[in-house]
Amino acid sequence: MANHKPLTDTEGEVRELTAEDFQGAVPFSALPESLRRKLGARGAQKAPTKERITIRLSPDVAQAFKATGKGWQTRLNDALRDWLKTHSPV
Repeated sequence: MANHKPLTDTEGEVRELTAEDFQGAVPFSALPESLRRKLGARGAQKAPTKERITIRLSPDVAQAFKATGKGWQTRLNDALRDWLKTHSPV
């Protein structure tokens, strides 16, 4: 792909990718281990400290926590933990 179009326009907006753009793509897992480390790939947790679940929240609750930015899931977890100190889940 020596003669490829830039991925962004003059305003920095990413253009729609084409099949040609993906021809030379490889999955992240196919990259050498040393390159994955440099790119900041995070390995599997040695001892998982949290459990992955699916939870349904009211839209206003979800939006309020998401509006606080990165780390909102941790803050939601902390709020639930704090609530458990004074309440019973039953």
